[in-house]
Amino acid sequence: MLSIERRGFLLSGATALSSVLLDGRAKANVQSKKEPKRLPPPTPLRRGARLRAVNPGTWIDPETDFNPLVERLAAEGWTLDIPDSVRRQWRYFSGRDSQRSNDLEAAWNDPTLDGLVYVGAGWGGARVLETGFRFPRRSLWTLGFSDTSSILLAQWATGSRGAIHGSSGGDENQWQRTVNLLKGRLVAPLQGKGVRRGLAVGPLVVTNLTVATHLIGTPWLPDLSGSILVLEDVGEAPYRIDRMLTQWRSCGLLEGVAGIGTGRFSWKGEVEPGDFSMAEILEERLGDQGIPLVMNLPVGHGLPNQALPLGLQARLDGNDGTLSIAG
Repeated sequence: MLSIERRGFLLSGATALSSVLLDGRAKANVQSKKEPKRLPPPTPLRRGARLRAVNPGTWIDPETDFNPLVERLAAEGWTLDIPDSVRRQWRYFSGRDSQRSNDLEAAWNDPTLDGLVYVGAGWGGARVLETGFRFPRRSLWTLGFSDTSSILLAQWATGSRGAIHGSSGGDENQWQRTVNLLKGRLVAPLQGKGVRRGLAVGPLVVTNLTVATHLIGTPWLPDLSGSILVLEDVGEAPYRIDRMLTQWRSCGLLEGVAGIGTGRFSWKGEVEPGDFSMAEILEERLGDQGIPLVMNLPVGHGLPNQALPLGLQARLDGNDGTLSIAG
């Protein structure tokens, strides 16, 4: 069994990624990715829809009870396939990289499936992408967060729609928001704290900061130009958040972003005299871009973790601290 400390380390990722000194050409290459051709969105889920659980990351307890999720889906008239592979284990992964890649490929290429639910987390999604996995030219509903942020980002980077950053857990209010998104319905705005005034509209990109940082320089981090960027994280001390955001700034990744929101940055640790608080470092590193900044959105590890769809037009209002899905 993995210790809690070990699982926590896997979840947060290897945060000691070395900064790369980018010359003007390299910096431009990071920012100017070729925009992929966007596919039409997937069809809203109706009764009779079929979904599959996929575990692209760390192994889960073989005794994990999926019945609550199955029952939630059944209440909407949807069925969930739970293959034995989600309970497989190879060291701290849910199978070898090639096995997890094959699972994902099989699911994405199954024409009878209407959506995927990513279960498990920890670490492993980016290793699946590294194997050479390629998304078919198809939009598909997918639900996940944490480590599977890498796969959600990669889906949007290739032009496929339907990725939702969210959890299959939570209370009924949280779950109903996810259901509404899957059914193509409107959802309520999320309330945060307006920190930098202004109004921004653009496609929504939501991710775990650590996971996205480790996609810099890969094809899987989408072009952020004109986007509403929402970041969250867990288990990372403020100085580590500082280090990652400094890399984003140095790479030019925040240049051209229309607006920034921050969700929950959960961390427990000692604060030494002179240390920045988490809120202070987020505002200091993100608040000087001349664009709206909204903090404390109910998104990320912990509760509530309100679902947000990647790629849909969003409206970020730094005046009243709201984030709305425009359609």
